[in-house]
Amino acid sequence: MADAPHIAGPSDFAKAFDVSRETIERLKLYADLLLRWQKAVNLVAPGTLDDVWHRHIADSAQFVDLLPQGATRQTDLGSGGGFPGLVIAIMRADQPLFRTTMVESDQRKSAFLREVARQTGIAVDIVNGRIENPETHAKVASTDVVTARALAPLGRLLELSAAYYSVGTIGLFAKGREVDQELDDARRMCTFEHRLVPSVTQLGAYIVEIRGLCVRPNPG
Repeated sequence: MADAPHIAGPSDFAKAFDVSRETIERLKLYADLLLRWQKAVNLVAPGTLDDVWHRHIADSAQFVDLLPQGATRQTDLGSGGGFPGLVIAIMRADQPLFRTTMVESDQRKSAFLREVARQTGIAVDIVNGRIENPETHAKVASTDVVTARALAPLGRLLELSAAYYSVGTIGLFAKGREVDQELDDARRMCTFEHRLVPSVTQLGAYIVEIRGLCVRPNPG
């Protein structure tokens, strides 16, 4: 899609993104649940609650157009309140072969993800465990694309992601204005090919596409 205007709510989202009415209804239910659960569980930064549709839902929706053609498995790391994993799953709900797995270590956030999935009727896999643990790796099937948003500096993020990569896997990671420095730092510990895709929701932000990821052995 072209650069989106400010997405203040579901009607703006519907105009900016080519989605069905059923998708909009699911996203509205998701946003309502987020606002209700936020009172007990810190799902997103409190200062962003008044701008959920732009800061979180639309910001996550832009990942969908970047999914590899033919991708059927997506793994979302550190899903938290479900961004971008749940948004992608909702927007791909009409494609029965597509499946999203969300990895989240916090039990209360995992419970929130399950409740949204239940109420919206979307089929997702939710793994409650730490990203770096072998037990978590064993629970996640091979994946076509790894996603993450607001999780860690890129170098650390790639270290965490490597266990979920197989031949042909790509990563899609949301990053801000310091992306060039983060790329330089990441190359000290990893080799990879990258592409920067300007964010359509935030000036100076990017989605970093990572291919051919290989983490160098730690000499220590």
